[in-house]
Parts: sequence; C-alpha cells; structure tokens
Amino acid sequence: MIRLGPAPPPLLDWPQRMQTLAESAQHPSLKAFYQVGTCALDTPLEHVPLLALDVETTGLDAQQHAIVSLGLLPFTLQRIRCAEAAYWLVKPEGELHDASVTFHHITHSDIRHAPRMQQILDQLLKAMAGRVMVVHYRHIERNFLEQAARQCLGEGWQFPLIDTMQLEAQLHPTRYSSWWHRLRGRPPLSLRLADSRGRYHLPSYQAHHALTDALACAELLQAQVSTHFGPHTPVSQLWS
Repeated sequence: MIRLGPAPPPLLDWPQRMQTLAESAQHPSLKAFYQVGTCALDTPLEHVPLLALDVETTGLDAQQHAIVSLGLLPFTLQRIRCAEAAYWLVKPEGELHDASVTFHHITHSDIRHAPRMQQILDQLLKAMAGRVMVVHYRHIERNFLEQAARQCLGEGWQFPLIDTMQLEAQLHPTRYSSWWHRLRGRPPLSLRLADSRGRYHLPSYQAHHALTDALACAELLQAQVSTHFGPHTPVSQLWS
C-alpha cells in the first residue's frame, strides 16, 4: 500500500452530518433521505454499499446549465450489479446547446418526451439513500444535483461520495511535468476518466454516456482500491 501525499485531509463525519441534516431538512423527501443515514466511519470498503453516479449536462456551470441524463450503478468491491442499473434522460428548461449535443449526443428529439428533473427526483433520492456515491470529478455531480434540489425542493442536497479523480490526483502528487519533461514536450499526467482507467489496463469505453461512464467509474474505483488501498480500508479515508 502507498501513502497519499504528505498530509491527509481531516476525516468527514458523514454519519453525524446526515443526522444533523435529517433534523434540519424541511422537504419530506430530503428528510427521508437523510434519515436513512450512511455507513459508520470505520466501515471497511468491502462492506460499503457503493453507487456509481454520472450526469451529463448542457454545460459546466450548474447555475446556468442543466442535467440532461443520469446513470446509476450499484456495486461493491467484488461485484457490479448491472441488472440494477438505472438511467434517465431528462428534459431541461430551455434549449440544448450545439456544443453539448456534440459532446454527449443527446438531441432535442431524444428529450422531447423525457421527464423533467422534478419528476424523477424522488426516485433518485430513494436509489441513493444509504449508499456512498462514486463519481469522477465530484464538482459536476455534487453541484448539479445541489442546484436541482434547490430548484425542485427549495433546499440544497448533501451526500457522501468518493471521487476517483481526487484519488488519482492524490496518488500522483508529482503528476505535473518537470522542466525537463516540458522541454521535451511531455504533457502533465492526465486525470481524465479514460486516461486514469488506462493506467490500470482497463478497457476503453465510449465516453459521455451517463450509464457507461458510471460503469467506467465503478471499475476504476475497484482497480484503485485493489492496487493502492485494500478491502479493509475504512471508507472515511476515501470519502469527501
């Protein structure tokens, strides 16, 4: 096993935070979500109920853009439960941008009869309750779901997650090229999902489909834990 950087971040007490949020939440759906709670700080990763999550959006700014698809995939360190996967197309407010259509290939005809976010949010909350989310670059999923909850339920939404991109960044603290590498035209180490998977010899998948990216993220975490941590690692060392 290797050590992650010179100074590990302070552990987040998500069980206590979920209890506090359950007491303060106003919307019944959010209160029910928080009341389910989450696993204890010292729960080994092999016993943690994990849920890979990916969202595709119309842009990168949660204040201006919106979710157009979501993929969820339950898994453990030993098994990915593909039969229990969930996928939604979502009809956003306003028009799709040409750039986003080019990116994720979701068109106006695809979302013409898709539900609005408020129509699937209860299903999403129930699917995520009690699980630790696994994402690649937490700022997208966390910010967009936070904004969706504020728009649909009138208050924010918090949940524990493991960010596979953050783990890769910690595992490669010297990823930026030295002056010698820059002189020779060698770029910094990429933390993108496909490139991160390549370091573990995982297969290439077509990117920017929410369910495929959720699968890719789940496999990446399994590889990261197998290579650098171990099944007995407490979940609190990885979540944020």
